[in-house]
Amino acid sequence: MTKPPADLNLAEQREWWIANGRGGYAAGTVAGSLTRGYHGLLTAAIDPPLGRRLQIAKLDATLMDGDRHWPLFTNRWADGCVEPAGHVLIDSFRLDGRMPLWHWACDDLVVEQRIWMPPGEDSVWSVYRLLRSRPGAVPSLRIALLLADHDHHHVGHTGDFDPILTLDGDARLTARCSDGHDIALTAVGGSLRIDRAWIERFALPIERERGLPDQQDLLRVGFAELSLSATAWCGILATVGPDIESDVVSDPEQALERFRQQDRALVRTARTHYKQIPDIPAWVEQLILAADSFLIERPIGALPARQPQAKGMSVIAGYPWFGDWGRDTMIALPGLTLATGQPEIAKRILETFAGFVDRGMLPNRFPGAGETPVYNTVDAALWYIDAWRAYIEASDDLTALARVFPILESIVTHYREGTRYGIGMDPSDGLIHAGEPGVQLTWMDAKVGDWVVTPRIGKPVEINALWYHGLRVMADFAERLGRDPRGYRSAADRTRAGFARFVRPDGRGLYDVLDVPEGSDGEGARIRPNQIFAVSLRHSPLDAPAQASVVEVCAHHLLCPYGLRTLAQEDPDYRGRYEGDVWSRDAAYHQGTVWAWLLGHYALAEYRVTGDAAAAQARLAPIADHLRDAGLGTVSEIFDGDPPHHPRGCPAQAWSVACILDAWTQLAVSRSPTATAQERRLQSAPSGARPHGRLKSASPEAD
Repeated sequence: MTKPPADLNLAEQREWWIANGRGGYAAGTVAGSLTRGYHGLLTAAIDPPLGRRLQIAKLDATLMDGDRHWPLFTNRWADGCVEPAGHVLIDSFRLDGRMPLWHWACDDLVVEQRIWMPPGEDSVWSVYRLLRSRPGAVPSLRIALLLADHDHHHVGHTGDFDPILTLDGDARLTARCSDGHDIALTAVGGSLRIDRAWIERFALPIERERGLPDQQDLLRVGFAELSLSATAWCGILATVGPDIESDVVSDPEQALERFRQQDRALVRTARTHYKQIPDIPAWVEQLILAADSFLIERPIGALPARQPQAKGMSVIAGYPWFGDWGRDTMIALPGLTLATGQPEIAKRILETFAGFVDRGMLPNRFPGAGETPVYNTVDAALWYIDAWRAYIEASDDLTALARVFPILESIVTHYREGTRYGIGMDPSDGLIHAGEPGVQLTWMDAKVGDWVVTPRIGKPVEINALWYHGLRVMADFAERLGRDPRGYRSAADRTRAGFARFVRPDGRGLYDVLDVPEGSDGEGARIRPNQIFAVSLRHSPLDAPAQASVVEVCAHHLLCPYGLRTLAQEDPDYRGRYEGDVWSRDAAYHQGTVWAWLLGHYALAEYRVTGDAAAAQARLAPIADHLRDAGLGTVSEIFDGDPPHHPRGCPAQAWSVACILDAWTQLAVSRSPTATAQERRLQSAPSGARPHGRLKSASPEAD
């Protein structure tokens, strides 16, 4: 068990996050206080996987023993007061798999609390049992039931939620919301009573830091009175949905065991899949569990008719505020599904997105019900080809490949001939150009009003690394399907020759963008991490010296313990801290901020240059410490560029988890005595490429 910090700020810095596979989630701080508007015990996907609404905000438990009582929760208020300060009673806290587990020490009583979400349900359990007591004690719990009903991006205010409350017996309370769905609360080991009141002005300090509304009002609908026992769980089951069965009462012991069995099965599947890896450390097992939290099912009604699966699947890009995005999904897919030994899920996601390829492009933002897909991304379709490459390598599923091959061909054709937003191939050098004023097309996509922070119009380096890689993959696919691969190989050779234009004559790696518009002097020469993909992808367009130069430049200027900076520190536009209001944060988002997903690609690139898998794998080790901070058991989206690299952005990000897990797995396989030659080199190396030995800058903070 981990002893939580007595300092409230540190206890609030550590957050737990659970997801249900429908887009819903539960989240909170170790302290039990709210610090974000997104914190709550049940945010349900009313229109899955989007349409997420905060429903159960808090279930505040007070331990009662005769005249004595102890709050097993903490609240911050808008006037600066912290009352009660229940966090001082936490004896220990840890994650049991993904499940948060507290031990509360109240004089001679010790109480255990657990919270979990049943997979596939808009439900949450919060349960308690007595671990230690004094002779003759008859302790109990009184739990305040605090509800909400608003979009999870907003905060609630007094009077904006007026449910119809009903009791069914003494153990079930139902709140009927204005749109007809119900919030049902069931007491296990006790009874419920209605006691309606608005509790006002909860403080949300993280929202204040982000320049957003920072106060929340919640509706208390009543109380639960529960009897504590050492032999059985008591607690609350909260469920959201239309027409909830009033006579369904689940057993918490069985529900708890099912949740734990699912976690054990995920780790067992990964271990079985990678038998050649002798030992998977605990922190990597935690990433395997975290990976599952981003996988969601999508109702078929939201998909085009030509989608071949009976039920679609996708990836939530990050909790709490992202939905499922095309680019993020394809980048994350290998780590979330293949590195965890679940190729069948990879296939379902890939075939779900096949139905959305249009004019050779994949949507940037996956549409919700009644929405039109948004195709403002130049790289999502190219990452889609790479995701198919990873799936076919893992599965050898030529039937699925034959079915999707015409769609992949259409991507290449449209990129060659031209499609939206000026995307197309320059026949003079075989490179892809992209971009129009006012549109952000690459993953560096921050936009504030009409200001595109990093427009990168021209020929971005990672897009052309992906283009070359995609052409090589398509040649491989064609050959495997018995088709003529020569056209793809010829195009790849042409692109590789043109890619030589990216190599800087000053030895500082690669240009970030070629052929930028007039008036963008110096923009293409900035030192950014996008060049790392020209080494980390399976097929590199660079020779060995150029690959080594790229990795050296990234190591010296961009590498941090948790990822790569998005801009070198010496650049005049570098911003070392991601903080402040929306404008300030978006201005820093890709101007120095560290991104964790890039760490996996850096580790793979370093290995392909040095041949030292152990040293490359060691680059990932700081993530083990990070899993005990910020979003517990998962990986943050971003970090400050300046030390101490404070975690920022989404506390749980899909591609952060996925790319680190994928890189660790690939490097572990390459170190195995039974690894094949291809697994050891992890790529089809360009002619002349050879390992160059250890890098000069071995320290992540060498800069």
